[in-house]
Amino acid sequence: MIKMNFQEILNYSIIKIGSFDFRVSSILGIFLLIIFAIIALYLVKRTIYRTKKIEEGKKYSLYNLFKYIIITFAVANGLQVVGLDISVILAGSAALLVGLGIGLQTLFKDFVSGIILLIDASIKVGDVIVVNDLVCQIKEIKLRTTTAITRDDKYIILPNSMLTSSQIQNWTHLSDTSRFEVQANIDYQTDIREVREILLNLVSKNSSVLTKPKPFVRFTEFGESTMSFSVFFWTKDLFKVENICSEIRFSIFEKFNKHKIKIPFTQEEIAINGHKNVI
Repeated sequence: MIKMNFQEILNYSIIKIGSFDFRVSSILGIFLLIIFAIIALYLVKRTIYRTKKIEEGKKYSLYNLFKYIIITFAVANGLQVVGLDISVILAGSAALLVGLGIGLQTLFKDFVSGIILLIDASIKVGDVIVVNDLVCQIKEIKLRTTTAITRDDKYIILPNSMLTSSQIQNWTHLSDTSRFEVQANIDYQTDIREVREILLNLVSKNSSVLTKPKPFVRFTEFGESTMSFSVFFWTKDLFKVENICSEIRFSIFEKFNKHKIKIPFTQEEIAINGHKNVI
């Protein structure tokens, strides 16, 4: 008798419109699907983030990919639980979907690009990239857009299709370090060996510069009035590397002044009434 009463409760119709019949059992089914989705997401996240063989950025991508799959599965089954036939809905809205597809091609392109980014992991959360000559760090990758922060601490929203179709520089794709350079010009009266040692010492003393690989100096050019040098170094502080370069330039200027090493400036000669004036 009790079993019969419980069955009647489950079959009790809350809302009935035509063939649509929303019962108490539908609420129970939706509740169980939600519990399943929560537990599945928890287990997936725990499994992915516990392993040490996968980078943090790839862990984020894998988790989000599984999250979208689980949510899609739960929503699709939830519609069936409440009595909605997905195949009938899709067939009935085919013409509408075609019209929407034509008008929302860019939107769908962004969604597909988002899935590609999550699977391919060529761009991950935490990566420092250069897009449209703008250096930024990836903070979040969603299905349609990617959120990044610039060196000016401003957040920008990038369509995922831009990241998959444009040429992007990824400074941290294969390594968390990258090489940078600072240039310096000196006049022709300067001892170039002394300049080389000064540049190496100054860069090596900077706490943000890595000792391996070792920094090195390159004699880059003979100019009209200057000799050009570049000191190359590696660092892990990629996002704020311009601050490091600025510190090195300060040190170079102070050291050159101390050793009376001249930094030439461009001069031009203008002839006025047969007399040459240097400006």
